[in-house]
Amino acid sequence: MSKNKVIIFSAPSGSGKSTIVGHILPLHPEMEFSVSATSRAPRGEEKDGVEYLFYTPEIFRLLVQEDKFVEHEEVYKDRFYGTLKSEVNRIWGKGHVIVFDVDVKGGVNLKKYFGDNALSVFIQAPSVAVLRERLIRRGTDSPEAIAERVAKAEEEMTYAPKFDYVLVNDDLETAFREIEQVVDGFLQAD
Repeated sequence: MSKNKVIIFSAPSGSGKSTIVGHILPLHPEMEFSVSATSRAPRGEEKDGVEYLFYTPEIFRLLVQEDKFVEHEEVYKDRFYGTLKSEVNRIWGKGHVIVFDVDVKGGVNLKKYFGDNALSVFIQAPSVAVLRERLIRRGTDSPEAIAERVAKAEEEMTYAPKFDYVLVNDDLETAFREIEQVVDGFLQAD
């Protein structure tokens, strides 16, 4: 296996991205999750340094000015997400493959940055209606936030062709088998 590979998972909210990533990571001890930075508040039981590195919008902007990010995006007003260069170096320093779980624009930017060393996977729900239902069931967002996420998802779905692979998450077991084959093929390629 060649060094410095990355796998990028992107998807609209509610597509099952975190579930897919949570399934694939334990199957590959050589892979390590890259903890993204964000300026949003923690949701539910999220802990700083585990799901995300949480910063205030002011600190996030300062890190951007200091060129500390591989990529970053202001997804909503004052709500930033990004990948710190220090996180990339930390994981590659161990000889591990980096797994990114990022928004769609972040995924496109990371693919441009890492090129052929990256496998970019776009995960999508079978339909916008299914996506809306999943967000409601998740129970972490207000009705206004769900409406905002669904509108954003419709726009994000237009990015699918910019990814190396599109995984339609209709049946979870089928999606698991499909992504295992795609990831295995990428890791074994030179």
